[in-house]
Amino acid sequence: MKKRIIILLVITISSWSYSQNWKTNFDDAKQEALKQNKNILLVFSGSDWCAPCIKLDNVVWKSEAFKSESEKCWVIYKADFPKKKANQLSAELTESNKNLAEKYNRNGSFPLVILLDKTGKTIGMTGFKNISATDYIQLIHSLEKK
Repeated sequence: MKKRIIILLVITISSWSYSQNWKTNFDDAKQEALKQNKNILLVFSGSDWCAPCIKLDNVVWKSEAFKSESEKCWVIYKADFPKKKANQLSAELTESNKNLAEKYNRNGSFPLVILLDKTGKTIGMTGFKNISATDYIQLIHSLEKK
């Protein structure tokens, strides 16, 4: 019993340290971006089947550096397209993500990271890069300067 409690505690603590402020509704993300005068970071991900997406998640999105920087600079939204039955999203969220893909990711690229202005206009985009979280954050900032 003690072992189970310890394992649950470790899982809970590790999920707290990696919690991000990913929005779950794109319209809400746009409203927040307008209100806070921030750009939107839109990430297209296949969280349970796309190896580069999973690596980007582990190296960049879950890093303390990204958490800190994103809170200051961007409103973040992940349009996820999981394949495993256990990871399926609600019908409403699935439909919303499909609509975003039709508008911003017509080629179906995964991962695709798009920086949008507060109104939803594309500023720049990138994909997977095998670099550190700090370097990836700088890459995102470089999109703002183009």
